[in-house]
Amino acid sequence: MTSGERDRKATLRTRLRAGRRGAVLPRMVDEVLSAVAEFGVSPGETVCAYVASAAEPGSLAMVEALRAHGLRVLLPVVVGDGLDWAAYDGRLRVGAFGLREPEGALLGAEAVGSAALVLVPALAVDRSGVRLGKGGGYYDRVLRLAAGPVVAVVRDEEFVPSLPAEPHDVRVDAVLTPARGVVRLPSL
Repeated sequence: MTSGERDRKATLRTRLRAGRRGAVLPRMVDEVLSAVAEFGVSPGETVCAYVASAAEPGSLAMVEALRAHGLRVLLPVVVGDGLDWAAYDGRLRVGAFGLREPEGALLGAEAVGSAALVLVPALAVDRSGVRLGKGGGYYDRVLRLAAGPVVAVVRDEEFVPSLPAEPHDVRVDAVLTPARGVVRLPSL
């Protein structure tokens, strides 16, 4: 990736974060349950999800709805420069970067491979599955281990025609937005 492309990514992140400031972000409860149905995830199976920060689509209610649907929910835990996973049992603590994390035992980064569905936050996603995150690479490092479909949760206007990509970027299989629901993306 050229320095111009890196600058474009940084500019996009700044613009997208600014667009979220003061916005009412969707809770994504019904949308996430429709994704569970779309991908044929059954009660008792595992779903990786996240607890949305104040600047991300999603909510704790979204995570609770997954649990109420009979799914085992794993949430990310920041450990060093990577993500680990722990089962969500209703208890959260404040972790790295002020993120809410489950209190349970760490299961290892490879636990993402046991998930029938992986829901991830993003600042934007393009039509080829390029996901623009916050820039730390945490999700890119762990999503390589995912076996189930990876679905990025964004606002409708954050599903865009194209984004700059780097070789380490892990493409997502689908995007989930409030108005469009699940949009499956072409595999490359």
